[in-house]
Amino acid sequence: MNEHTAVWTQTQAPTPRHVAIIMDGNGRWAQSRGLPRSAGHRMGVEAVRRTVRAAMEIGVQYLTIFSFSSENWARPASEVDDLMGLMKRFIRRDLAELHENNVRVRVIGERTGVDADLLGMIDEAVRLTSANTALDLVIAFNYGSRAEIARAARCLAERAMQGAIRTEEITPEALSAALDTQGVPDPDLLIRTSGELRLSNFLLWQSAYTEFVFLEACWPDFGRELLQQAIDEFRRRDRRFGGIVARSTG
Repeated sequence: MNEHTAVWTQTQAPTPRHVAIIMDGNGRWAQSRGLPRSAGHRMGVEAVRRTVRAAMEIGVQYLTIFSFSSENWARPASEVDDLMGLMKRFIRRDLAELHENNVRVRVIGERTGVDADLLGMIDEAVRLTSANTALDLVIAFNYGSRAEIARAARCLAERAMQGAIRTEEITPEALSAALDTQGVPDPDLLIRTSGELRLSNFLLWQSAYTEFVFLEACWPDFGRELLQQAIDEFRRRDRRFGGIVARSTG
């Protein structure tokens, strides 16, 4: 049984190997409580901590979180500064615990526009945890999927122009290997919170056969219970990968 023909029943369905999350609704969560948007972002970091712990307990091997979109630069400068500061505080406060718990940190996205201090902290987190094996925590930071695909296509085109590869070797597999997520399996399950029903330029290539679960809860309310709820929904799906479900006639 390979990944393109596998069909799982609910009782057979394993825990998704890779869960990706669009963490949406921090601002709305705060505004509904009469709080500044920054308070929602701070509570969103607490939800990240809960979710990382829950993913490890449940048996998820890869967890990708959309922490800052390349489109988020269009937000007010004060909010962008707050989000950058939260990333720094998350690394300072949580890196030691992540490393102790055998979590490998990976960061995908563009480095352009990110200040040197934060880039140095990101590089140190990646370096320190590179040999860890319990969970891959992939942080999509300053990330946009269309730009990622364009970078990968440009890389392959340049290699072809240099004669390093033939044009017929530019295959879907080759493009996948040129993406920021090289070495990370495609997500089995993608969760978006806050009731929005779109991908917002997140993992567009990688999500070709991903199961989507959209939750009404805003991200600061997310934790083990809602993660398990989404996984239970995932397990009820028939994943055919373009094939046919083999039904028992008995």
